[in-house]
Amino acid sequence: MGQEVANQVRLAQDMDVVCGVDRIDTGDNLFPVFTKVADINILPDVIIDFSVPQATFEILEFAKKNHIPIVIATTGFSEHEMKKIEKYAENLPVFKSANMSYEINLMAKMVRELALKLENSDIEIVETHHNRKIDSPSGTALILADSINEAFHQEMTYEYNRPAKRQKREKKEIGIHSIRGGTEVGKHSVIFFGEYESFEITHNCTSRSVFARGAIKAAEYILHKENGLYSMNDMI
Repeated sequence: MGQEVANQVRLAQDMDVVCGVDRIDTGDNLFPVFTKVADINILPDVIIDFSVPQATFEILEFAKKNHIPIVIATTGFSEHEMKKIEKYAENLPVFKSANMSYEINLMAKMVRELALKLENSDIEIVETHHNRKIDSPSGTALILADSINEAFHQEMTYEYNRPAKRQKREKKEIGIHSIRGGTEVGKHSVIFFGEYESFEITHNCTSRSVFARGAIKAAEYILHKENGLYSMNDMI
């Protein structure tokens, strides 16, 4: 994703990549790459973070110290870590989204409305990603589940491991299933099962450039915002 963001920025007319952070500097980049956040000696106007939670909080400290707006596209945060991000947002502009795709966020709104219209359905979410993805379920699957749950006033529970329970499906649950394999960028399906029919809505992403472009739009959006936590819903 770092490479994809850099490629998309190069296509832009009014922005540039001034530096990057990665565990390893291969030496073949068009901009400086630091292997430690503490070594960064260049101050950007805005930061885009596609990493892992541990690295995100190091970057957040750097952003807070220098009051630099940050776009967090990293996934896999715990509830406690999300609370920490909210605290950082009291001191700088933070844009946080588990998925930077406009269409996915539109899908979240759609499934919420469908859930109300198909309120007696059994709801299942299936997400598919490449074999290198660390977190499970995906942040996007949780975006979709949370959107549906809001429609039902947080009455739904999430079921990730039915084999361990060995009991029939509860009515007020959303099953969430993760598939990992190959180079799949990201596919999410929400299925509403009725008594004699089912209704499925699917979003399939075939290029990471979708997320990079979304992150760049978010960076432009948050650049001059006041301190606070922002999301795709705010930008849309």
